[in-house]
Amino acid sequence: MKRIIPLLIVFLCCYLSVKAQNNGGRISGAFQAQTNFFIRDSLIGAANIPQYDRQLFSADAWLNLNYTNWGFDFSLRFDMFNNSNLLNPTASYSDQGIGFWSVRKQIDDLDLTVGYIYDQIGSGLIFRAYEERPLLIDNALYGIRAQYTFSPDWTIKGFTGRQKQQFDAYQSIIKGINLDGFLLAGEKQAISIAPGLGIVNRTLDDNSMDALVAVINTYNADEAFVPNYNTYAFTFYNTLSVGAFSWFLEAAYKTEDAMIDPFGVRNLDGQEVVGDRFINKAGSVLYTSINYASKGLAITTEAKRTEFFTFRTRPQVTFNRGMINFLPPMARVNTYRLTSRYNAATQELGEIAFLGDIIYNVNDQIKINANASNIENLDGVLLYRELMTAITLEPEKEDWTITAGIQRQQYNQEVFEFKPNAPLVETITPFADFLYPLSENQALRLELQYMHVGEDPAVEVGQDYGSWAFALAEFTLAPHWSFSLSDMYNVRPGKQSPTDENDNRLDLHYPRVDLSYTRNANRFALSYVKQVEGVVCTGGICRLEPAFSGWKFEITSSF
Repeated sequence: MKRIIPLLIVFLCCYLSVKAQNNGGRISGAFQAQTNFFIRDSLIGAANIPQYDRQLFSADAWLNLNYTNWGFDFSLRFDMFNNSNLLNPTASYSDQGIGFWSVRKQIDDLDLTVGYIYDQIGSGLIFRAYEERPLLIDNALYGIRAQYTFSPDWTIKGFTGRQKQQFDAYQSIIKGINLDGFLLAGEKQAISIAPGLGIVNRTLDDNSMDALVAVINTYNADEAFVPNYNTYAFTFYNTLSVGAFSWFLEAAYKTEDAMIDPFGVRNLDGQEVVGDRFINKAGSVLYTSINYASKGLAITTEAKRTEFFTFRTRPQVTFNRGMINFLPPMARVNTYRLTSRYNAATQELGEIAFLGDIIYNVNDQIKINANASNIENLDGVLLYRELMTAITLEPEKEDWTITAGIQRQQYNQEVFEFKPNAPLVETITPFADFLYPLSENQALRLELQYMHVGEDPAVEVGQDYGSWAFALAEFTLAPHWSFSLSDMYNVRPGKQSPTDENDNRLDLHYPRVDLSYTRNANRFALSYVKQVEGVVCTGGICRLEPAFSGWKFEITSSF
């Protein structure tokens, strides 16, 4: 039955597509495909995984189809993975099939959806079903959702199902209810509040519980606990808006739940051992953001306190798998190559984080941006700190634009990358971005960046891979062509940099060449890439990925 339903949806969509032009239906869709051609380079660490050793090629593809008619919305997505390294960067994954389907129907004020569902409650602290393709995260809820609008400003929804696991589903059952509202007051100045509350329950399946109990039974008496089949998460949130000010506040609580502590301490045969250990804790999150926007000035501040808030479909899954909820990241999303090299992944077991961002337009020609973030664990140990300031100049009588700035980072590599005894990485990164229009449809953009990394006192060389220089030149011929050439150079190698046969650290180059062509709704991109090992983040979700060497080709299209 699991395979039959998607096939019926495929047949229905094909039939409806033939009838669409005659019965007023509407079809839309999108296609995305990416291929990698792997070229082994053991010097930079691009080796010893299946793609480099024997497969040499990988492909990932998604085809979305949407059909609307008779008050129904039909959605279907075909997924294909051949020798893919998206699910696990150090392994190979191959499969294909219907990765998503749903049927939605509006009946007066009742909205019904069956199949795979993407949704969230509040900011996602207790529930978020979402997709992040670059990391092959697809946490859709496979089940049913009903939403009822009982007034223009108030809605209530309930859902139940199981979380998607590639082309299958985890066995634990997830269900929840959510109420959202909106109230407007004030005569001279509009004041509004948008309150909401939600409850989510996860019931463990018997196989997950049996596996959990088997591990707990190996613990000492003072480390063992009785796990719960049912875990409940509650949240209350509200957005207050007054003129140019907006204040969002959300508080969440989770009942006792089994979770893995990657830095847990166990007593084995009289010796303390640090590593993965199940613990049983209740959790909480408090998150708030305040925004102010007026002519020429925008200010954003955020704060978050997290304590034991791992919420997964089964306690045995780790890293980015099986996540029922989403904890907003508390570090700036950087776009330049070197300023984004070190990223702060959200710490589910405990963190206190602050973020502030200011954008000020001095006039039409000058814009200033300043950003600061600070993340510590609950014991006050620094995990991440960033200070960044940039200025953009766009002279009134000139066509060019320049952005220049500097970033200061402190990054706890031991926690974020699970590298024992690694020192706190400290960086200073100046950067500049110059854009010069050559004509109405031609433009040249240049980037220059330098990252100075502090020394590792244990070996008297640079921390991690040491210091870097980066340069990029991009030429755009609108509306079709774009070409860029860049190089990331390990100008002062560090402790982790590759070495030769005499243990001399090598100052290697990591070049990249990109060529893209866009026409109407189609885009083709070809790249040659050498990339150093590092943390990759998408949508606030991060993971450590090994070095890459080879070619990339991508097609995207919509219709």
